[in-house]
Amino acid sequence: MERFPLADWIDAHPECRYDLATSGMRGSVPPPPRPRGRPGRELEEVLRQELADHLGVAARRVLLSHGASEANAWVLGHLAGELRRSGVPPVLRVRLPEYPPLIDGGRAHGFRVVGESAPAEVAVVSRPRNPEGDLWTAEAIEGFSEGCRALIVDETFREFTRAPSMALAGQRRLWVTGSFTKFYGADEARVGYVVTPPEVPERFVRYVGLGSDEVAPLSCGMAIGLLRRFPEWRRAVHAVLDPNLGAFRRAYPGRPDPAAPLFLDRLARGSGHRLAERCARASVLVAAGEFFGSRNAVRVCLTRRNFPAGLRAYLRIRGPPVKERSVTG
Repeated sequence: MERFPLADWIDAHPECRYDLATSGMRGSVPPPPRPRGRPGRELEEVLRQELADHLGVAARRVLLSHGASEANAWVLGHLAGELRRSGVPPVLRVRLPEYPPLIDGGRAHGFRVVGESAPAEVAVVSRPRNPEGDLWTAEAIEGFSEGCRALIVDETFREFTRAPSMALAGQRRLWVTGSFTKFYGADEARVGYVVTPPEVPERFVRYVGLGSDEVAPLSCGMAIGLLRRFPEWRRAVHAVLDPNLGAFRRAYPGRPDPAAPLFLDRLARGSGHRLAERCARASVLVAAGEFFGSRNAVRVCLTRRNFPAGLRAYLRIRGPPVKERSVTG
């Protein structure tokens, strides 16, 4: 089944020796622990509370989903409906490059997508940024979303950083989403979440209840196990990422380390799509920047254990990198 172009591109090239396109840690860290015995429905409430404690918010604000994409779709659909109910056409502010489902999901719910300087009712941003790898400050995000009634922050990559969740701020207009697929590599757990504003909108809860199923007890049990082993998991993640960051620094001297295990490699000339195709033919998988709205670039991920060798193979095809100043918002 087709999902979206970026995911389809990655799925279409499982034979590549070097995978520099996959942004999550699955396969590079151990699989999520499975709960003992037969997990029951009570684990959903346990997970909500433990996730709320992990994020530093009230459990009533946390709603579980089957992933961040589903969570983002819920919030976009709800906000589009609320705007139409009040007679306001839904307009979504995005700064390119950006993770494509945030844009395509908005369009699917009837939003007109505009750039960062255009008037809009809703702003959406990934933090850290995907594909750039930058960690925007809260002040930068506030400036980006100025004048909007609602702000959606996708924190799927946040746990790669030491930054607290923006949900802690308790803003009335702020929605935060995340999942267990990137830092934890727990794709099989299929758990994501929404953190609502402090005053949980009753219509949103009803909207989610009408359009979703409960998260499976087994999935909840795996997610609970990951939260309870968070320090251990961080060590496992950094055992992979620290050598990879060393390889990144040697290849891109002077460039700031990415906050998430990915970065956008901008080209001095040429098409990122054509470079990605050349790399795939040489068994090196990268993602064309076109998927994110940046034509002359590719996204490179640092999540695989053989990244240093993969990066060397990529640079033999790509050529020497250009020097650039990191964009931080």
